[in-house]
Order: sequence, then structure tokens, then C-alpha cells
Amino acid sequence: MAKRRVEPRGRTLVLCVLSCFVLVAMAVIYRRSEGMSRARELDRLQERRLQLEGRRASLQGDIRAASSRVRLAPIAERKLGMRIATDSQYVILPSTRLAP
Repeated sequence: MAKRRVEPRGRTLVLCVLSCFVLVAMAVIYRRSEGMSRARELDRLQERRLQLEGRRASLQGDIRAASSRVRLAPIAERKLGMRIATDSQYVILPSTRLAP
């Protein structure tokens, strides 16, 4: 005896539609939560970057201040016995260019 083909009933169609709706809703919610967590991470990283750029500017200012002649001259005179040369102690060498 052959089985006859049974058409899906209304309840089955409603169940399939609702199941698809729930799956799509779950995917949307997951995507939004991932997007929000990534946005928070980007905000945190951008804040960290701004802090590091401020620190970098501060350190560059400290380097400029520490390497200035006003700061280095007394240290060089005291520790190394160096002094700033007078005008008469400069020697200007003539430029010697080799002919091609």
C-alpha cells in the first residue's frame, strides 16, 4: 500500500515561519551585541592612543629641554672639563672639491 503525500498543515507553516523569525532575530541581536562590544573596544583604544600621544609630547618636550645648550653646557663643563670655544679658537677649513 503506497503512502499518499501529505500537504503541510497551517500549524506546520506557522511553526516554520516563527522558527525562521526567531533565528533571524537571534542573528540580529548577536550582530548588534558584537558591534557594541567592538565600538566600546575602539573607544577604549582611542582613549589610550590619546593618552599615549600626550605622554609622547610631554617626553619630547623633556628631551628638548634636557638636550638644550643651556642645560648641557654646565654639565659638560663640570663633569668633562669642556668649555665653549671662543671665536679665535674656531678653525674654518677650506672646501676641497675633487675634480671629476
